[in-house]
Amino acid sequence: QVQLVESGGGLVQAGDSLRLSCVVSGGTFSSKAMGWFRQAPGKAREFVASISWNGGSSTYDDSVKGRFTISRDNAKNTLYLQMNSLRPEDTAVYYCALRFSLVPGRLTSDYRYWGQGTQVTVSS
Repeated sequence: QVQLVESGGGLVQAGDSLRLSCVVSGGTFSSKAMGWFRQAPGKAREFVASISWNGGSSTYDDSVKGRFTISRDNAKNTLYLQMNSLRPEDTAVYYCALRFSLVPGRLTSDYRYWGQGTQVTVSS
């Protein structure tokens, strides 16, 4: 049984930084692409960033490009999202997801397993 557990969310002020983590158990993390998505109240879940199985390639939504960095440590079965220069519009529940592919994906339908989410709130 594959399980994904996010952590690192919290309440911060605009301009601050946070680092989210996602620990994956029960599966072959090192051979799977991973992604981060977010969902704000009343809105659909949206793509944030995705990374290939070995970290060699990544892709970002334009709204976070240059501010957020996705990375992974395959030895620790852990995915990260470093978020800098946070804005109030980044407020959402952030989810990590695992894809049965080697390459990044931008669609929610690309992903097979999801974590329970971690809340990020950015005050102005």
